[in-house]
Amino acid sequence: MDTPGKNRWWLVAAAGLAVFIAQLDASVVGVASPTIRSDLDTTTEVVQWVTLAYAVPLIGLSLCAGRWVDRADPRRALTLACTGFALFSVACGLAPGIEWLIAARVLQGCFAVIMMSLTPVLATVAVPPEARGRAFGFVMLFGTLGGLAGPVVGGQIVESVDWPWIFYLSVPAAAAVVALAARELPRGERLPWPERRWLVEAITLGGAAVAVLLGLTFAVDAGAAWGLVALAAMPLCLAWGRQEEAVAVRRLVTTPGVAGPHLALALAYLGVFMIMFMVPFFLQDTLGVAPGASGFALVALAVATAAAGVLGGRAADKLGARPVALGGAALMTAGVVLLLMADGAWATWDIAWRLAVIGAGFGLFNGQNQVLAMGNTPPDRLGMTAGTTNLVRQLGVAFGSALGALVWAASDDGVTAFRTGSGVGALLVAGVIAAVAFAVRAPATPETGTESPQPAPAADAAPTTDSPSTDSTGNGSHLSA
Repeated sequence: MDTPGKNRWWLVAAAGLAVFIAQLDASVVGVASPTIRSDLDTTTEVVQWVTLAYAVPLIGLSLCAGRWVDRADPRRALTLACTGFALFSVACGLAPGIEWLIAARVLQGCFAVIMMSLTPVLATVAVPPEARGRAFGFVMLFGTLGGLAGPVVGGQIVESVDWPWIFYLSVPAAAAVVALAARELPRGERLPWPERRWLVEAITLGGAAVAVLLGLTFAVDAGAAWGLVALAAMPLCLAWGRQEEAVAVRRLVTTPGVAGPHLALALAYLGVFMIMFMVPFFLQDTLGVAPGASGFALVALAVATAAAGVLGGRAADKLGARPVALGGAALMTAGVVLLLMADGAWATWDIAWRLAVIGAGFGLFNGQNQVLAMGNTPPDRLGMTAGTTNLVRQLGVAFGSALGALVWAASDDGVTAFRTGSGVGALLVAGVIAAVAFAVRAPATPETGTESPQPAPAADAAPTTDSPSTDSTGNGSHLSA
């Protein structure tokens, strides 16, 4: 039996590698889309669904995956997720037509959402609380590198080999995660079947995601009437809200210490991804910058995010997750406010260094905000919190980009649009400061009544996740052998 509190960094490495390949496949397709469009003889409107088809399960199945992870043996679940992901990655590469490719991407996303629900749980239970800052910083570093490496590596593969190889790229990494899971995790009971009632949740949330994405993606080129399709999301969301599962989700995300991180996460992703959407348009359409140089500006944000995530993890293990997350939120706000000075005489560097400030704040905030959310979650609901935070991220990416598109389209010129978007973004990320400062508070210790360095579950929750061997959680019992 493992010693409670024992550091298992190979398990953290497995979690990081899993989120790396999930994020890599989310970002690698964009650069290959024109080639895929030509090779498979399709249109721009249809080929963009090679990307969106992967995103739909990440939204529709996030909560279901979180519930299932709470009941499943981690080793078997991680093995299933990585094996299925690898198989459908190969299916994507072998696709003879666009319909086959889109269908394979949907199934690939179904296994990716399990991996993304498992990784925060593994990082939480693999190390004791005093090392969680570094663990989540490490996992967030891998996730950021996956998103960053996708366009760069994908572009080289498309030029030197062919587009199917961008999907084969994940197969060796998935095999490595399976091997690490076999080494670090005991084999538990057989995996449970998902409950039938979860199907309703998947259909309603997934259907709502499809409706919104269809409306947004086809309205621009195929006519504004497509925008009405997005309205179908409203009755689907209302139908989900009446389900028993929705009550459990609302109860969890309104728990003291859990609500704040979710609100902060939503505001941060809305603000940051709205800015990220507008930056290429501002650089290329307004400043006349070449596409390659405009990509440099976004790379500056990604690199700063990755570096700050690692440094923030080390700092959080000494200072606590909340001060580091709060400092990151303040730095994000400062970076977005600096963009309010944008004018038509700016060069790429003027955007890039400000985006680096935003990225540094985002890196400090993102990992430690997840530490706060997971640390204040009852042990038997870790998978659910992983699912809800993943859902918030995916919605923030989608709706942040949509908000950026709306602001850009509604303005008369690029400078006005960018300044307006930066103002909206500043308000959103300033709300992150408030959410972290006033809503996210670590529980008081019984002895001193003061804030503890690392948050623990609420007083009325099950025994703390500090010891992975506790039997109060399915995850803990599986992980402790």
